[in-house]
Amino acid sequence: MVRQVRGLGTLVPQETRWIPATTMGRVERVVLRPGTAVTPESVIVELSNPALDLEFQDAVLRVKAAEAGLANVRLQLQKEYLQQEAATLAMESDYQKAALQATVNQQLAERALLADITLQQSKLDAQQLAARLALAKKQLQSHIDSMAGRIAVQQAELDQVHAIVQLKRRQVDELRVRAGVAGVLQVVPVEVGQQVAPGANLARVADPTRLQAELKIAETQAKDIQVGQVASIDTRNGFTTGRVVRIDPSVQNGTVTVDVALDGALPKGARPDLSVDGTIELERLDDVLFVGRPAFGQEQAAVGLFKIHANGEASRVQATLGRSSVNTVEVLSGLVVGDQVVLSDMSTWDQFDRIRLQ
Repeated sequence: MVRQVRGLGTLVPQETRWIPATTMGRVERVVLRPGTAVTPESVIVELSNPALDLEFQDAVLRVKAAEAGLANVRLQLQKEYLQQEAATLAMESDYQKAALQATVNQQLAERALLADITLQQSKLDAQQLAARLALAKKQLQSHIDSMAGRIAVQQAELDQVHAIVQLKRRQVDELRVRAGVAGVLQVVPVEVGQQVAPGANLARVADPTRLQAELKIAETQAKDIQVGQVASIDTRNGFTTGRVVRIDPSVQNGTVTVDVALDGALPKGARPDLSVDGTIELERLDDVLFVGRPAFGQEQAAVGLFKIHANGEASRVQATLGRSSVNTVEVLSGLVVGDQVVLSDMSTWDQFDRIRLQ
């Protein structure tokens, strides 16, 4: 005996993607309609936002101004650097002349051809120029360091406005709403002229080749369903197999929603929202006595059944039922192999223990 439960449901995509609006805008054109196959770059809806267009143009102009400012700073710093370098080179030349003059005066003084006061003056001039040259070189290096800092500040400002331009360009580009994934367009819940806010759903795209069955199982039959159990799905055009992948923890309108991932090939005509009939295999019971499920027989309960005899009569017997399936139920006691019983509603003859069948 195979224990099963059955439920009705629909085919739904395994993966569904809603495409939201990323910025406020007005729907200018609905490019594609539901049922159209789309690629990630397919444009579905076109929006307009004049304020965003102005912000983008303003950001472009700010980039040009920042680029011009950076170029001007570079030229100004280069000019200042060249002036400082020229002054340093001139001072270095003066120092070399003073050092050479001090050397010559030293030689003349050693020969008593020059007064000591003149020698000391030349040495003092050389020392002063050496000190001034060292200071000028430090100033030149400091100017080089400050050049890098001032350029970095201007570059940071340029990078900032570049980032703003990229952001605005992306926002303007997103006014042409694309699918983002390959699949089939399912829903476009907006109309031309409609104002949409950021986050509003503009379209839904799904992959029609990856479907799963969403079955509604009566809550009284769902207690034994477990993830991984095998299921058979009837699409009215054919059968396919699957396995239980999710069981909704809540009960709605007396049913439990069970998702079945389809393993087999999809029958022809299988598409989202198609009505299907699903049967889930709970377990296989070996070496058990079972009978067709009576009209009012509940599992794990005793029930009175009319057993049919060879003479055409039927007598009431008490049978204890065990685990049940869609169309069969386990018999724990009261019947034996080969017994025939009436499974239809016999409540009209509840006051009788023996009847004749015609």
